Amino acid sequence: MATALTYTSTGAKAAATTKLDKQVFEVMPSNHTLLKEAYVAYLGNGRLSLATTKTRGEVSGGGKKPWRQKGTGRARFGSSRNPIWRGGGIVFGPTGNENYTKHVNVKAKRLALRQALSLAADEKRIIVLEDLMVKDAKTAALAGLLAKVGATRSILLVVEAKTDELLRASRNLQDVKLVNGRYLNVYDLLNADTIVVTKAALDQVVAWLGDTAKGGEQ
Repeated sequence: MATALTYTSTGAKAAATTKLDKQVFEVMPSNHTLLKEAYVAYLGNGRLSLATTKTRGEVSGGGKKPWRQKGTGRARFGSSRNPIWRGGGIVFGPTGNENYTKHVNVKAKRLALRQALSLAADEKRIIVLEDLMVKDAKTAALAGLLAKVGATRSILLVVEAKTDELLRASRNLQDVKLVNGRYLNVYDLLNADTIVVTKAALDQVVAWLGDTAKGGEQ
């Protein structure tokens, strides 16, 4: 059975490790196709269609024919806004109406989350906190606690609820992302070097992604 190092709310090592539910943390992927689909879908669904270009009908100028049709020895052109001219319109460029969203059904999305969590557990990237209390919502206090438990580099901090105190304490920690256990996603799980999760949030995740979970959607 998969286990995770466990620490108290003060950062001291707990007497025993936490056993991780096999229905959620022992679902290793046979291949990474589903993980990739969920990863790409997350990026695509958050992408904004901001790039736009102008066609030859939208570019200003070009109302006058550059030269007469015949007798010059040059190719015939009706407008200097022709796409093959410098300063001309763009052919098949982005219009700002592109749709980059990708759909992954609920069952597949949950399986991808289980696979991502299983990889994290197998790589010993999961650390469990018995409780998380930040004194006076101080950033230094949270940074010190994370350092004590051995969380380094890119840290995903998973809690049962994002309180005002935790939001204030984590806001200025560049490498820390605070997330509700009910809103985990494959992108954050795969990119995190360390996943620090409270026991309450761990129970929340198991209740959501376990085989006995019913209803709801990522």
